[in-house]
Amino acid sequence: MNRPNILFIHSDQHRYDCIGANGHPLLQTPHLDRLAAEGINFRHAYTPIPLCTPARASLLTGQWPTQHLAISNWHSEAPRPFADDLPTYSQVLRDGGYWLGYVAKWHVHPSKGALDFGFHEYVVEEGPFKGTAAYGFHGWELDETTQSYESWRAGQGLPPRPRERGWLGEVDPHITPGQSRLAWGADQAIRMLQESQTRQMPFHIRWDPSEPHLPNVVPEPYFSMYPPDEIPPWPSFPDPLVGKPYIQGQQQRTWQVAGWSWEDWSPVVSAYLGEISLLDAQIGRILDELDRLGLADNTLVVYSTDHGDLCGGHGMLDKHFVLYDDVVRVPLLMRWPARIAPGQVSDAFVVHSLDLAVTFCELAGLPVPETFAGRSLRPMMRGEGGNGRNDIFAMYHGNLFGLYSQRMVRDADWKYVWNATAEDELYCLADDPGEIHNRATDPAAFPELARLRRRLWAWMEETDDLLLNPFVRRQLLENLKL
Repeated sequence: MNRPNILFIHSDQHRYDCIGANGHPLLQTPHLDRLAAEGINFRHAYTPIPLCTPARASLLTGQWPTQHLAISNWHSEAPRPFADDLPTYSQVLRDGGYWLGYVAKWHVHPSKGALDFGFHEYVVEEGPFKGTAAYGFHGWELDETTQSYESWRAGQGLPPRPRERGWLGEVDPHITPGQSRLAWGADQAIRMLQESQTRQMPFHIRWDPSEPHLPNVVPEPYFSMYPPDEIPPWPSFPDPLVGKPYIQGQQQRTWQVAGWSWEDWSPVVSAYLGEISLLDAQIGRILDELDRLGLADNTLVVYSTDHGDLCGGHGMLDKHFVLYDDVVRVPLLMRWPARIAPGQVSDAFVVHSLDLAVTFCELAGLPVPETFAGRSLRPMMRGEGGNGRNDIFAMYHGNLFGLYSQRMVRDADWKYVWNATAEDELYCLADDPGEIHNRATDPAAFPELARLRRRLWAWMEETDDLLLNPFVRRQLLENLKL
């Protein structure tokens, strides 16, 4: 068997539970469901950090954010790129004889783009990036003639995407689904697939659409596909935020959504779900093209995302200052007909960014850099069981609203969140899957609290965490944390 082609569709801010195969009662995602049915569905995949730039840097470098040090987005108090000498999975693939193409959102490095990390071709989603320091393009300006969705749309005589409702989403009345940014991105990925036929090289094609990240600006019929009054609340709604960090209530006020009922939230969720169905339709076009070109059997297709989305969960918007499953648990689907038996489900704990970097190198028959911190997904792909993990970790460091250090450990039944400057959080997931009731001060839960604090400290030692110091040690091991 030849080395596999690798097609990676890596979206932005897609909740785990917003795929039909993962149990959403209304959402129509037949093509993502097809990937799950024809391959393996990892039901416990988690992001190392629910924030775009550090999560994407972790995917590229195979490291935790506290190792590569790019811990925040660029419009923040702690912007810094990862070190230039860190190996990346993409450069390993290129050096190993792969052709690499990248489409759409980058948001990884402040002054370097995909071409600087091994990709042969990079098609930008929005350009020429002038004045967009917030998305990590200080000093990196593309030529005015560079084709992007923005320039393509203008060339078609179409008005710009509307933004009348700010971050809350709205209909795009000016376009058809075939003129959407998602369709345009899928077109670029399909073109790369077609052109791969002319090369005697395996390929790695990445499509990183900005969707379904807010605001969800969606054409019909997708905007109206899910009537708001038919959408059930998330398990994490409503949340009175009793005994929880102040910053969560402040986020509601900052986004001006404090006191919203589900009737207020459901139109926002409707647009989010509609955009996911539009994304799914474009994934279907790509899968059909793989079949038409005869490439499907030896192409590993991976679908995942950088992190999840609150989208009304816990009464909040976006993803900041929390480590709820709404934002840390992510979809991860893999299909490779030549090697992965259909219909598999894995409940192993997966750090999707770190583990994918290792797995891509291994499947290509290439050495995995010693700096990579993940574990291979190959045993699960072969149906050979788990990967030895009994729990999972995540972190957060703050962003445009200020600095805020958090660490999380989660196992099958419990989750503990250490908040450096606020109340800790402890949730019994078996009884409280929506993470509503903080039990960190419940004496009946103190044994679990102590156990998870010990486990968190052990992981911080294993990863040489930036906050590995005697003061934090005493908090966690001597239970001195408030």
